[in-house]
Parts: sequence; structure tokens; C-alpha cells
Amino acid sequence: MNPIDTLANARRFEPRDDPRLSGRRWPGGAGLALSFVLNIEEGAELSIADGDASNEAVHEITHRLDGGPDFCLGTHFEYGARAGYRRIVQRFAERGLPLTLNVCGRALERTPWVADDARRHGFELCGHGWRWESPAGMDEASERESIARTVATISRLAGRAPAGWHCKGSRSPNTRRLLREQGGFAYDSDDYGDDLPHLLDFGDGRPPHVVLPYGFDTNDMRFFDRGGFVRAADFSGYAGDAIAALLPESRRVPRMLTIGLHTRIIGRPGRIAGLDGLLQQVAGLGDAVCVMTREAIARAWLAAMSPAPRSGA
Repeated sequence: MNPIDTLANARRFEPRDDPRLSGRRWPGGAGLALSFVLNIEEGAELSIADGDASNEAVHEITHRLDGGPDFCLGTHFEYGARAGYRRIVQRFAERGLPLTLNVCGRALERTPWVADDARRHGFELCGHGWRWESPAGMDEASERESIARTVATISRLAGRAPAGWHCKGSRSPNTRRLLREQGGFAYDSDDYGDDLPHLLDFGDGRPPHVVLPYGFDTNDMRFFDRGGFVRAADFSGYAGDAIAALLPESRRVPRMLTIGLHTRIIGRPGRIAGLDGLLQQVAGLGDAVCVMTREAIARAWLAAMSPAPRSGA
């Protein structure tokens, strides 16, 4: 049986202290790699108006409307596509910074200009499921179809297949095997347990699969957490504190940090200054940090670490 399945429950908590990490740098010489991820989910949310059995419950408020369309919810998501998206992307394009877009297939169908921008600015498109829903409860056939349909849509609209995948919430026990079967994936982001990537060996003779940890704390979704971020400066301050903590560590061994963004959240006028402040901080750090797409991080890590992959899920 494939080790990706047999070791699925063999949880390992020890630090990954690989002696090869000592003194290693990211391309260009930085010790800390920053990954900015903009989630494109608008149009892929659960909505009775779109024929779904239920509506999403979380936007600027937490409220689930059952039994009929929720037009309040719908327009909150629309704001991200109509206004928030441009406001955020402009900031990365003006600075020439790389950006990874986590795109749901159905959302990309409804906002095809996102694929046009990705080509124009060199942004990465990462698969985020066909719908904005966790595959944890899906049967295998449904999840396989979601992956294939998303890959086909990204390939058609952007001109190339995604190299990465990131589920909403938890992946299923089948996700990584299905990604391997689909082919073309270098990495997934369905991990929250480290400050560095790690490799998975499927034992099939192909290059190892890279797992890039994601982050929920350095993420604008905390504006929706009561007791989380309130003012724009809360976002830039917290993410800046994370960078400040990782920089000394990165002088000895490499580190990475993910900053998660959403068009309907940080794209609001009262919050966008948080992104401005953070980007200004990053610009002031010079060569100590590098901003990379997740694909670039994954491929750099694979090239550096592939001689001794870690087995298991």
C-alpha cells in the first residue's frame, strides 16, 4: 500500500533538524522567504441563489440564512471581485512583487480577468478547489472531479496548469494521492505545522512532492475573528512581528512565512492600509528577505533538498 495512505495517521511532532539547512539561503541570498497569497473565492461560495442546498454563513457578520437566497452575503462576496481585487493587485503590480493567487475554478470562470492579470504580471495561479469547500467529506470520485475540473479551467484561461493546490480547511485522506494521479503538481499548501517546507516521497520513482506550510495567524481573515484584527495597523503590526521574529532565526537556517489575503477582506478601504504598511516594512528589509511565489519556493526547496525526502503524509 502507498506510504501516503499507510502513514496518514502516523503523526510526527519532532523538529525537522536537517544538517543540510545550516547556512542555506534562498535564491538571491535571503534567509527569509515571504509568500503573499491572494485567495480568489468570489463566485465559488455556497449560495442558494446558485442552486446550492445552503448559503455560506461568514462574511462581515456571522449569519446563516436558510431556505432562500442571501443577497446580503452575495454582495459582500461581489465586493471582493468588483473593488477589492483591483485595489490589492495594483499594489503588487506597482512594486513588481510576485503574488500567488489561490483560485477556485468556478470563481475564475466568473472573473476571467484574474487569469489575464496573472499572465500580464507573472503571478502564479494555484488550485483552490472547484467550489470554495473542504474536500474532507467528499467521496473520492467527487474530489477527483473537482481537481480535474479546476485544473482544466485554470489551464484554459491562464494558458498553463497549476503547479500547486490548497484546500479550504482540511484536505481529505485522498487529496495528495489524487493530486499525484492528476499529474503536474509540484506542491500543496495543506499543512500548518512548520516554518519550512518538507518533501514527501510517494515511492513511484517521480520527484518528491513539496508541502508548503500555510498560515492562519498572519492572515487577513482575522479581521473576521471577534477579538482578532480590528484596525488596519493590527494586520501590518502582527505580520511585521512575525517577520521580526523569523529574521534572526533565518541568519542560521532558512525560514518562510505566508501572508494570506482575501479580496473581500483586506481589499476594503478601511483595511488596505494594513497591506500598505506591511509592504513598506518588507521594502525596508532589503536583501534579508525575498518575496517569492509558492511555486518558486517549492521548486527551490525541491532542488536543494530532494536527495533525502521525508516519507509519509
